[in-house]
Amino acid sequence: RGTPHPLPLETIKGVTVGPIENSLQPGRGYGTPYSEALLNHLARMGVNWISVTPFGRIWSLSSTEIYMDFESPYEENRKAIRRFIEQAHARGMKVLLVPHLWVWNEQGWRGEIHFGSQAEWEEYLQSYRAFLLLWAHDAASAHADALSIGVECTSWSWRFREFWVNLIEEVRSVFPGLLTYSANWDEVWDAGFWDHLDVIGVNAFYPLAHHPNASFEEYLGNAEKVASELELLSKVWSKPLLFVEVGYTSRLNAGVEPWLWPDGMTGVRESEEEQARALEAILWALGKRKWFIGFFVWRYYANLDDLSQEPPWGFSPHAKLAEKVLMQLFSSPFEWDLKDGWFGWVERRGDGVQLGQIMALWGSTAAYPTNSTR
Repeated sequence: RGTPHPLPLETIKGVTVGPIENSLQPGRGYGTPYSEALLNHLARMGVNWISVTPFGRIWSLSSTEIYMDFESPYEENRKAIRRFIEQAHARGMKVLLVPHLWVWNEQGWRGEIHFGSQAEWEEYLQSYRAFLLLWAHDAASAHADALSIGVECTSWSWRFREFWVNLIEEVRSVFPGLLTYSANWDEVWDAGFWDHLDVIGVNAFYPLAHHPNASFEEYLGNAEKVASELELLSKVWSKPLLFVEVGYTSRLNAGVEPWLWPDGMTGVRESEEEQARALEAILWALGKRKWFIGFFVWRYYANLDDLSQEPPWGFSPHAKLAEKVLMQLFSSPFEWDLKDGWFGWVERRGDGVQLGQIMALWGSTAAYPTNSTR
């Protein structure tokens, strides 16, 4: 098993930055003056991490080949992402790289990928391995700080444990940063390889209500239930937990089925208040937990003022009430920031680490010790 990576000392308070998926807007994506303006805005908000999402694509849910040229040719995309990472680092931000898969014909979701034979599965697994290792090499050469090894692989994260473990070890051999996986919110108990990663990662589109017109108190109550369930998950695997994605659309009843994609909605009633209170409820509930290492809000775009990526009731909190709520959260200490958070986590692991050693461990190239026996 590869050496685990040291955990961040401060809470990750980040946002996901999406590419500009529009060929009619060249020069407005990652690594451009537009993304510099975005980062300046995020820095003023108090953001300390960003997530970057390059996409590969497959033709359908039964296709075994992954193509590297979703939003732009691969070589062009990787250079743009390298420039974007440099821009973020120049502003004191750290970067999580999250390679995604997109179903090209849009007839399904990547979490439903399935094959009818073992031979097809093997072909797909090798294609996925090549896809991820390319981005792992790119993440290392661009000095990204963290990497997600997959996103919502719901139909196969519980299968092929040997494949996943071997892939993680291969990634560790080329990428020195923090490793996680982006599990869909209803997948977190199924993924069978958390013991080989540094942090449990969740795409946290949790419903906060199951009926219209729910009160803020109901949102808070359901957010506390989510936190309690995830606390058990953290204890089972002895790992801290990260929201790799968390977001709600700015529409009425945003806490009901928050995973619904805004582009397909009709007859929508916009509501900035609903988006703001949903984000406040879930992040308030999790921020009080000592094992919660942080979050990335879904999402902003590389061109801050672009209006072509999603409808007005979409996920972006920019220039909405939710942005003001987020600024308050970014400036507030979470439990992970406090002595009983990160320091207490290391102490509770039973690794024999003394508090006086922590800064030395953080400053050294050696990772913190581990007593995992899984």
